[in-house]
Amino acid sequence: MNSSNNKQDFLGDCVFKSFFVVLLGVIINCINSILLYTFFKNPVLAQEPRYILYTQLIINDIITLSVGVTLYVFTCLLPNLNVAICCVLVLIASNVFKNTPLNLAGMAIERFVAVCYPLHHAQICTVQNTKILIGIIWLMGALPGMLDFLVVLALRPLSFFTSNRICFLQNVFDFEYHVISHAVFNIVYMCSVWVLLFYTYFKVLFSAKAAASEPAQAQKARRTILLHGVQLLLCTLSLLTTVLDGALTSRFPDYRQIIYYCTFILTSILPRLLSPLIYGLRDQTFKKYMKSSFMCSTKTFVSPEK
Repeated sequence: MNSSNNKQDFLGDCVFKSFFVVLLGVIINCINSILLYTFFKNPVLAQEPRYILYTQLIINDIITLSVGVTLYVFTCLLPNLNVAICCVLVLIASNVFKNTPLNLAGMAIERFVAVCYPLHHAQICTVQNTKILIGIIWLMGALPGMLDFLVVLALRPLSFFTSNRICFLQNVFDFEYHVISHAVFNIVYMCSVWVLLFYTYFKVLFSAKAAASEPAQAQKARRTILLHGVQLLLCTLSLLTTVLDGALTSRFPDYRQIIYYCTFILTSILPRLLSPLIYGLRDQTFKKYMKSSFMCSTKTFVSPEK
């Protein structure tokens, strides 16, 4: 009887947590979708490299959040998932996760060129070059996951992909090669992006002090790069989620599930809110077009004959 009650309590807890996670995901994705609507509604924004990169970041955040919430719900309510389906979800999650720091680095470089080399900005940061950069970002983000998958495909029998497992990265890519490659890649990868962000920030800072022209633009660029640093910090923390979970659960073993749940929300869900805050609310140009788009849409809906 106690076992039955415990199962019902556990199931009810899982349903409640899953519902709250899905609700947060839907709200954040709706906010991000408003920003996407603004971008595609106003073609003039598509001519600005900074807004193209920002839109790419928003799309990446939407995919990251959708896949992360899906994996959480499957892990909570359907723990034994088919390995083939799990591989697809994990590879997508790995790709979009690695895209975020690279995208932030690209946006920092664009602001650096705009402030430090304003005369060359139009030649360097073109729409075509921005699209090429986005393609490179997706390719670099996908490459580590594809190598991991090829290793599993070569060393595992086909029956492995028809079996069921809890859908975690470590449960699918569990060879020693994966552990070492993930550690090495993540350290080199994050350190490189951090160095790039620090370099662009201080170059913009010194450039603003040396030149009296457009100090407001330089100040705004510095603040934007700082906010990118906050986003990158959250990405870095998400890499340390496993270590953080282990440290907290060893000290508070009775709160294991609560710790896992809170760290997931803090490192995987809430950071997706930063992107709309940085441009959707801070950037006056984007805000102006956003208001204009929705005011026009409202007028059209109310008076279509006009």
